[in-house]
Amino acid sequence: MLDILAITLPIFILIGLGFGAVQFKLFAKADIRVLGTFVIQFALPAMLFKALSQRPFGEIMNPGYLFAYALGSLVAMGTLMLLAKKVFKRDFQASVIFGMGGSLSNSAFIGMPVAVQVLGPIGTVAMALSMLVENLLILPLQLLLADSAGNKGASVGRILRDVLLRLIRNPMLIAILVGFSFALTGLRLPQPVFKAIDMLSLASAAIALFVIGGNLAGSSVRGMGREVALITAGKLLLHPLAVLLAVIIVPGIPVELQAAAVLFACVPMLSIYAILGQKYGMEALCSAVLVVATIVSFVTISIIIWLVKASGMVPGLS
Repeated sequence: MLDILAITLPIFILIGLGFGAVQFKLFAKADIRVLGTFVIQFALPAMLFKALSQRPFGEIMNPGYLFAYALGSLVAMGTLMLLAKKVFKRDFQASVIFGMGGSLSNSAFIGMPVAVQVLGPIGTVAMALSMLVENLLILPLQLLLADSAGNKGASVGRILRDVLLRLIRNPMLIAILVGFSFALTGLRLPQPVFKAIDMLSLASAAIALFVIGGNLAGSSVRGMGREVALITAGKLLLHPLAVLLAVIIVPGIPVELQAAAVLFACVPMLSIYAILGQKYGMEALCSAVLVVATIVSFVTISIIIWLVKASGMVPGLS
């Protein structure tokens, strides 16, 4: 168990540093946004490109992983939507936001540091595959459903166009696609350019975790206990369980990628959850969920790493 805490404690120490830096006014919220922009626009794309471009395409592209991760995420999303509608009597649009919280992981900022520490370089490959599912299927589907429910006069074509525009401007998705193209063709960058990308990639994990903590400072969870508990449980328990079942029943997924899929599914929801919820009038709930899920995930991630280790999915971890 001490080895597992050695993995999770540094992650949450860095999150705590970011929280404390904003809470004690060493950093302003605007400073955190600048750091977050740096990570999203430069550091994480550099890490993704580096990981993907240095491996053979056949080694990194695993259709079984893509299908299983998508299946588990859709099951978690659908279950949360159904509970929101039937138990909490929420309308369809609000139910979609519940489903979003239970099925979209913070793969880049928290999932990647966890997976890389547990699994090594394969964790970055798994992050790229998970982000393909999230950015090309899960998030576009959720935005399409939410926007179609809230904009009765808007055409499906216009909503799809808006979603596609978001996708083609996403630097991490661009880095994944370019990295895949280098892996497929065997191209290599000049050494000085690759060294610069390598230096950028080294900055990603620590700054990303610091940004998570800074974004949590000042959020409130009052008066939304039951809904917060449902979405938190959905994300931290239901999502990894659904993905685990999916990677078991879908053939052709190496055991380390099975473990990676569960690790990415067990982390809290993506850090822009509150921003996405703001568009639909649910910023307060989404912010509260993000705070609680991040705190609780210290325990749940540690337990899931222990379970993954006990199952033999990660032979080297003891």
